[in-house]
Amino acid sequence: MLSEKFPLKIYALIITFVATGVSAGEVNNVPASVKALENQGLQILKEFSTGTNIRAFAALTGSQPIGVYLSNDGSVIVGTRLDAKGFRLDEAKIKEVAEYAKSENEWEKLESSEWILDGKLDAPRVVYVFSDPNCPHCHRFWQSARPWVEAGKVQLRHVIVGIIQEDSPNKAASILLSKNKSLALRNNEINHASGGIKPVDVIPPDIQKILEENKKLMTTLGLVGTPGIITRGNSFEINKITGTPQPDLLIEILGNL
Repeated sequence: MLSEKFPLKIYALIITFVATGVSAGEVNNVPASVKALENQGLQILKEFSTGTNIRAFAALTGSQPIGVYLSNDGSVIVGTRLDAKGFRLDEAKIKEVAEYAKSENEWEKLESSEWILDGKLDAPRVVYVFSDPNCPHCHRFWQSARPWVEAGKVQLRHVIVGIIQEDSPNKAASILLSKNKSLALRNNEINHASGGIKPVDVIPPDIQKILEENKKLMTTLGLVGTPGIITRGNSFEINKITGTPQPDLLIEILGNL
């Protein structure tokens, strides 16, 4: 039971309050009693309104969304909130906040990865692509995206992996070692039919580490092949596509020209 794990003053997991609608808010001035739960394995995500004078926080225990409630006396209650009739409250909001936090976390990991720019950095639409220098499907997507990239509407951020063929890691390393990585990636695609970029003979340890981290990130995000395409919608949800997208899906990924 959670009550056995937490040394704080935490009551039953099923609690009852009368409440109205909820709306998410940022986690500001998190009380020490709530913050201390992070030492017990909970991840505090965001504060949301319960329509009462009780402060509420969406949290994660492992991958499971859960509510954390702060009473007026400073005690903390972890679990499900019920209304006067025994109906569950806050579940939809807690799940929404958890999904948003997960999307934010995944997007931040992509932003901090060793990606290579294809297009203009100020292009409004950002699309991440896990790509292999030898991947024919990656090449077809690269070709299909040219009108959007050249119009300055989309920037592709390539996270290079080497998994398709024996020399894929060496070709990926060749791109990553180039002074102008964007140009090297472009040259690989332009010359794809004739073998693409020349592979390096030996992959330096720092480049090998980047390739391993890129592959690990790809796996963590649940992508099983290349191209692994990731976009973010207006409501901040993460959209993941593996393989060459069909024309209708291509417009969903890249937008209208």
